[in-house]
Amino acid sequence: MSKNFRITMLTVIASACFFVMPTISNAYTVKSGDSLWKIARQNGVSVLSLQNANNRSSSIIYPGENLLIPHAVSASDKQLMAKLVHAEAKGEPYAGKVAVATVILNRVDHKDFPNSVAGVIYETYENGAYYAFSPVKDGAINQPADAESMRAVNEAIAFRGQGQGSIFFYNPDTAVNKWITNRQVTIKIGNHVFAK
Repeated sequence: MSKNFRITMLTVIASACFFVMPTISNAYTVKSGDSLWKIARQNGVSVLSLQNANNRSSSIIYPGENLLIPHAVSASDKQLMAKLVHAEAKGEPYAGKVAVATVILNRVDHKDFPNSVAGVIYETYENGAYYAFSPVKDGAINQPADAESMRAVNEAIAFRGQGQGSIFFYNPDTAVNKWITNRQVTIKIGNHVFAK
């Protein structure tokens, strides 16, 4: 083996190690008092994805162990979700706000909807004549979100994939399009009916 070949191979190996290392930065060392719920919430990921990323079926963790943190929902997506939650669920119970945020995430994960938060929120039908969410049409989504809406978004993210699979919600007193009433109801919270 020539000297140049060995130097080239060492350079390739060193380069490969350099490009692999950033994935290690997604590691978290468990501290005393931590729980999967707390770690998931702090990192904007679901408990389920945290368990899956670390090949765990239980929620038992120990101080000092390292956990891989999966890809998180971005801060801008969280803010957009919180604005929609605020506009759609203002005056609704906190659980209803969490459920609205969960619908957004369920749609992102569902094959029949766009695979991004912005894509789901700004989705239109029939050449833009209908909006998936009325606050997009009437501009209410442009109002700032309150702290409770952001907290609801973070909770929905932490429990992502563990709900009842709701991909729709509506207020039966104000719903214009009645096709929604034929969907399977998953839960009723406040003035909203959630369905799949």
